[in-house]
Amino acid sequence: MILALGRKKQRLLLCLSVLPNLFLSFLLSSDPLLTLSSPHHCRLPAPSPPPQLLNSSLPWEHADMEGQAGGWSQCKQYQFVNGTQSGVVGCEDGWDYNVTEGLRNNIVTEWDLVCGQYWLVPVEEVCFILGILTGCLVLGYTADRLGRLKTLLTSLTLSVIFGVLVCVSPSPSVFIITRFCLAAATAGVYLTLYITRLELCDPSLRLLVTMVAGLTTVAGELLLLGVALGCQSWRGLLGAGTAPLSLFLSYGAPGVFPESPRWLLLTEQSSDLHSFSERRERERDDESFTELESDPPPSTRPHLSFPELLHSRNIWKNMCVLGFTSLISHGISHCYSSFRRDVKGTAPSFYWTYLLSVCAGGAAWLLLWATVDRCGRRGILLLAMTMTGLASLILLGLTEYLSGSAITVFSVLGLFSSQAAASLCILFTAEVIPTVIRGSGVGLVMGLGCVGRLSSPLMDLWNHYGYFLHHVVYSSLALLAVLSILLLPESKRKPLPQTLADGEQYRRPAGPEEEGQRAPPGHAQPGDLAPGRAPLPQPPARASQTPAQRRERETLLPGDAGHAGEEKALGYSASAVAHRESSQQHILHRTLLTLPPY
Repeated sequence: MILALGRKKQRLLLCLSVLPNLFLSFLLSSDPLLTLSSPHHCRLPAPSPPPQLLNSSLPWEHADMEGQAGGWSQCKQYQFVNGTQSGVVGCEDGWDYNVTEGLRNNIVTEWDLVCGQYWLVPVEEVCFILGILTGCLVLGYTADRLGRLKTLLTSLTLSVIFGVLVCVSPSPSVFIITRFCLAAATAGVYLTLYITRLELCDPSLRLLVTMVAGLTTVAGELLLLGVALGCQSWRGLLGAGTAPLSLFLSYGAPGVFPESPRWLLLTEQSSDLHSFSERRERERDDESFTELESDPPPSTRPHLSFPELLHSRNIWKNMCVLGFTSLISHGISHCYSSFRRDVKGTAPSFYWTYLLSVCAGGAAWLLLWATVDRCGRRGILLLAMTMTGLASLILLGLTEYLSGSAITVFSVLGLFSSQAAASLCILFTAEVIPTVIRGSGVGLVMGLGCVGRLSSPLMDLWNHYGYFLHHVVYSSLALLAVLSILLLPESKRKPLPQTLADGEQYRRPAGPEEEGQRAPPGHAQPGDLAPGRAPLPQPPARASQTPAQRRERETLLPGDAGHAGEEKALGYSASAVAHRESSQQHILHRTLLTLPPY
């Protein structure tokens, strides 16, 4: 099957699918800046009270952990009656904040979400992650049913609308609700672009393009920090991320950004296919065509069959293993970033933690780009999860014997390996899940990653009590994930599966001989028989064909229809050849697509 998608236009479309990631990171990664709690104390009459006034107005509190210094109370103050101290009460006139990092004005400082109101901060973080989870599941399913482009435009429109509503939120409750909706819509944009990007790529380009998109997201997170230092307001920061998304609504204009060709082929959108036919007659240069690897048989309806999906055990096995690995790799990242604070009681600066996490993500993408196409998806995922589990065990078992530098090194190693595993899980899922349910499958694995991320705000809500048990559980599950990864197939440089039957063929081979004999998804195995038909003899290899047989093959239509020439030249059954040739020509005439002129 051939798609009239020139190399230049393919690269242009890939760039258009990568560019929104730069601004999506403003909305998906801004939560640490929005909810950062700065040192504070009860507001006193003097604007900049001297230490003597603080000593006489605020009670002194001892540290919760040994080795930490105490400080003035952040939530209490002395009450004075007729100039004499009569007791300790809560803050009566608000709080003064000593903002040294992040935004000068965020939701914590604007609405005084401290002390008795601090519980709203982790609630907001939980709702934001649940919004991403909802968007991945709902809009992933929508992308499979309605199409990638329609889901993308709908998600972009909702992102712009709720982005504006978030910026004008008058209260914490309105902010939490609109932020939930914004997270769901933004997750839909990210997911739809991700799967569309892979469906536009050749197998050799999938890793490179995904790596470029990941590094673009990392660049957006670094740019986010620079914009935060410049605007110093949470409303301006979110506005800077929402405004550029409105420009990407132009993708809905005719000829700018097409529907995914794989989805069109599966759903047989005849009106959309017919709109591409004119340019095909003008451009028949084979070098400007990109080949779609898998051809759905004409007798198979491409629509999703839920009973068939429920009985697709291999697809469910792959999704469960990758979803479990995604849950662990996303959840354990928080353990590494907060380990020093939980164990030693010394929290590093916000900038150090933020930059370390972002740079670890960028380094993880570079490592994946350098190794995954050489060593395979499964091998690198296995290595990343093994490093994650070992780093956790070393930190948990040898904490008393490790210096501060060693703790930092193993924390960075665990953070790096866990982010590499999380990123590779999503790519792996998109490559082994068939097109007919790719949006739902990738959305499910991303959603399970969000479930793992919920541990971070929940630990904040519990004031980090039980962090050690929490880390032990994740470390044990990481080692279990290492064993489950062995059940996965290898998708390196293989064509994307189209139907559920293709997805069922993505299995771990039993041995080298079977692996060498296995045909790619979407093509018949040597021993496969169609219902009610006699098998055709297997044609000889191209090297053993005569020159006359080769010339006859090359005069036929390009693609799989060339097999008909071989069968005629070799004297196969005329009825079998005619049936096969007519069905293949039917597919070719229905699915040769071109893009409208730019």
